[in-house]
Amino acid sequence: MEFLSYLISGISLGSVYALIALGYTMVYGIAKMLNFAHGDVIMIGGYVSFCAVSYLSLPVWLAVILAAAACTALGVVVERLAYKPLRSAPSLAVLITAIGVSYFLQNAALLTWGAASKSYPALISGTLELFGGQLSIPYVSLVTVAVCLIIMAALTTFISRTKLGKAMRACSEDKGAAQLMGINVNATISMTFAIGSALAAIAGVLLCSSYFTLSPTTGSMPGIKAFTAAVFGGIGSIPGAFLGGLLLGVIEALAKAYISMNLANSIVFAVLIVVLLVKPAGLLGKYVPEKV
Repeated sequence: MEFLSYLISGISLGSVYALIALGYTMVYGIAKMLNFAHGDVIMIGGYVSFCAVSYLSLPVWLAVILAAAACTALGVVVERLAYKPLRSAPSLAVLITAIGVSYFLQNAALLTWGAASKSYPALISGTLELFGGQLSIPYVSLVTVAVCLIIMAALTTFISRTKLGKAMRACSEDKGAAQLMGINVNATISMTFAIGSALAAIAGVLLCSSYFTLSPTTGSMPGIKAFTAAVFGGIGSIPGAFLGGLLLGVIEALAKAYISMNLANSIVFAVLIVVLLVKPAGLLGKYVPEKV
């Protein structure tokens, strides 16, 4: 039963990584850039939901909507001010800008809410008892997995069936050709940032609900691990981000349980290195030769 408990915990954690990784992989797949400030959007979503519940006494569902709306607006603003002027710039300039935006968001949170960790309220409490109480599954874990599956299904349908989703796929293939076909590339990229940031906000609420702490650096390590999950599954692939997130969460949970709490992160990144040595494009990624 212990193994099953650790496995469920890993799937729950992996679902959070998958939600964050979806934002990474969408932005990379369409804009061909790595938004390393994405992890800090998680933290902003956590603080917005925290303030909505703790200070305004709003219901949980409304706090989640407010967090998603705030992070959506933040994502669009960051894209317009920081990344849009660098659309034709070298990738190194974009990378440095993303790191600068990350530090800006962290320090803005530090000035606004202080350095001390906040005690995040238990938005989803209670456990599900199975096998006569031998297996206890927190309801927050079940909700996290369910939300991830629903969002994954909705996002896949959106990308494949809607006009905007098809525009995103066209921009991912060739932005120049998409623009010649009448697609507003700038608006499409902004929408991609908006969707990715909303997913990050939801992930932030679920992450803080599981671990009950919130600080200006809350999103740093989950953001790095979610980027690792996106690369693990095949960056640019939505199913790959989902699979990579789940596998990463399970590997981390089992490593903490059976090997070492201190070495868990090292084991996660070591597995990534091994996978990339065997399959450089990731588990579900496709190798695309660069045209010269």
